[in-house]
Amino acid sequence: MGGLSLPHLIILALVVLILFGRGRISEMMGDFGKGIKSFKQGMSEGAETPLVQPPAQIQQQPAAQPAPTAQAEQTGSGPAA
Repeated sequence: MGGLSLPHLIILALVVLILFGRGRISEMMGDFGKGIKSFKQGMSEGAETPLVQPPAQIQQQPAAQPAPTAQAEQTGSGPAA
């Protein structure tokens, strides 16, 4: 009741074979296996390498004083003409 019996599974397998073909299914399973293998390899590499310490933060230097403008020289401390 509600479950798939053996005849249902056989019919489903035949439909999948007709739609995709035998070569395409074996190709997909090979790609799936390669993906799992590379995933496991990546997980094992991640466990072996130690965590990298983050680089030290760069301290901000105080902003440089702006250079005096020509207007400041005319109104300010220059010799009187």
